[in-house]
Amino acid sequence: MSTDQPPPGERPEDDPFLKKPQEPTPPSGGSPYGSPPPPEGTPPPGGPYGGGAGGGGGYPPPSPPPPGGPYGGGGPGGYGMPDPLAGMPPLADFGKRLAARVLDVLIVAIPLFLIQLPFNNRRYTVETDQGDDVTEIISRSYSGTGLIWTLIGIIAFVGYDWFFTQKSGQTLGKKALGLRVAMLNDGSVPPSGAALARAAVLWLPTLICCFCLWPIALIISMLVDKPYRQALHDKVAKTVVVTTT
Repeated sequence: MSTDQPPPGERPEDDPFLKKPQEPTPPSGGSPYGSPPPPEGTPPPGGPYGGGAGGGGGYPPPSPPPPGGPYGGGGPGGYGMPDPLAGMPPLADFGKRLAARVLDVLIVAIPLFLIQLPFNNRRYTVETDQGDDVTEIISRSYSGTGLIWTLIGIIAFVGYDWFFTQKSGQTLGKKALGLRVAMLNDGSVPPSGAALARAAVLWLPTLICCFCLWPIALIISMLVDKPYRQALHDKVAKTVVVTTT
């Protein structure tokens, strides 16, 4: 569970993603700040050593343990740490997150494909060796134009995810599925730096070298993470994905 504190500086008051404040519970003494101190020179009640009303005290009885466990924990792990998700909407489920990601991929990939189609470019240059009716692939490398289109794809995917995440916490796919990205510590819209780190970890390995393996690694990391369902890119940016309804 993240214990990071919000970055310095005040958040805009109209930020719709900030967590709802928790109302403090006043103590049983009546005043939210407890009983006022006695006037100077007034002896404590019950005798000079703070005993009970019968005068037979000595030291006051020990205070009862705080609620939530022996360490006063209010969060999932106890130990006096509040739950970062308190006051935030429910976490998004896996099915909706996957559907939103598929929509985002199509929104970016289809225009890129249509733009590249007239050029009929080969992304890779493959060197082979022809043997006894067997063709052996010796090496494979980016072609000149293939490298350019790869860089264009990186800019398109990373830029798309970064722009919408830092703008409103919602890509077009997440908005269609009723989801949003929020900072774990306070529920606000991710700032530009966190949004860029999240987009980079999400897309760079996929587009450069691990087209099949990296998405699988992200899915597994999200499914096994408890209790916040953070994929690897969420952990780097310290974000969670929650519902908007």
